[in-house]
Amino acid sequence: MMHAHGQYIMPDNVPANEFLNLEGDKISTSRNWAVWLHEYLDDFPGKQDVLRYVLTANAPETKDNDFTWKDFQDRNNNELVAILGNFVNRAIVLTNKYFDGVIPEVHELTDYDRQTIEEFKGVKDKLSNALETFHFRAALAEAMMLARIGNKYLADTEPWKLAKTDMARVETIMNIALQITANLAIAFEPFLPFSAEKLRKMINLEKADWNKLGSIDILKAGDHVEKAELLFEKIEDETIKVQTDRLERIKQENILNSFTPKEVAPTVSFDDFQKLDIRVGKVLECEKVKKADKLLKFTIDDGMGGRTIVSGIAKFYQPEDLVGKEVCFIANFAPRTLKGIESQGMILSAEDADGRLVVIGPQGEVRPGVQVG
Repeated sequence: MMHAHGQYIMPDNVPANEFLNLEGDKISTSRNWAVWLHEYLDDFPGKQDVLRYVLTANAPETKDNDFTWKDFQDRNNNELVAILGNFVNRAIVLTNKYFDGVIPEVHELTDYDRQTIEEFKGVKDKLSNALETFHFRAALAEAMMLARIGNKYLADTEPWKLAKTDMARVETIMNIALQITANLAIAFEPFLPFSAEKLRKMINLEKADWNKLGSIDILKAGDHVEKAELLFEKIEDETIKVQTDRLERIKQENILNSFTPKEVAPTVSFDDFQKLDIRVGKVLECEKVKKADKLLKFTIDDGMGGRTIVSGIAKFYQPEDLVGKEVCFIANFAPRTLKGIESQGMILSAEDADGRLVVIGPQGEVRPGVQVG
């Protein structure tokens, strides 16, 4: 019907992605399992482009993909900082160091110069083709490849060494490096608009002219660049831990909120229940059992001379926190040996929905040895 109308622009492609998960689980706003933009902007001020970069690099274009905070950190530190930011910083810093910020002239080109120029000349067609066919992840990779070319070029030509003997050669190297920098300011405009704008200001490039992408004369010799500013900064482990800890808290909350009690066990007779001798005891001493991460050794005042009980709750309690507390225990279990220690009973605990064990005891103080029934 719309086509028959004749005045509507019909879509020629309806791109669709697969699912993006968060730390191995489906994103769900109802379960609060998401990266909320307002929280991200509060926690990572000025880093809008980092999130844009990671989401594009991880776009689930052909299959489900996973957003993790570790990958977020790695892509920032190892790609944005170490590749893109590192090259831009070196190019501008060296230009200021050797030429007071003035863009130098190009002199005779070497074969390696020509090879490098040829490598980034085709970036416009590659980027345009990827974007026009909605392959944004591939387009972003092409843009980052340009930064890799720049890094390799500076590392291979080593202008900081040539500055002692051949400044004409350094001028050519730095001009080419700055042309690559200008190309980066254009190539990353669709993906990192804030960083691209910051970079354009550093090299005094008025606008990002897409038609200039791949050119080697975007910046004119004799023009100036500004002082270098860091485009990106390293994200430390502590910062990422705040995010992973938050998700862990949400995960535990979701487990608790979705708790459904297990079915009641088969019915037992009152006589069977009376066979259990449940008593209250006071913890006199508590210590970890050597070479056993889960076990605690209790010395219990049971009102009958005392007893030792070994319990597998070390993951949930510090020994000193239990000393002086009253606990319920089964007094007539047959003794058994655990890690060389004879355990004379079983301390009762409740398992919460998240797997946490909580020791059971009386609500008020009672005499050691009294029965529970």
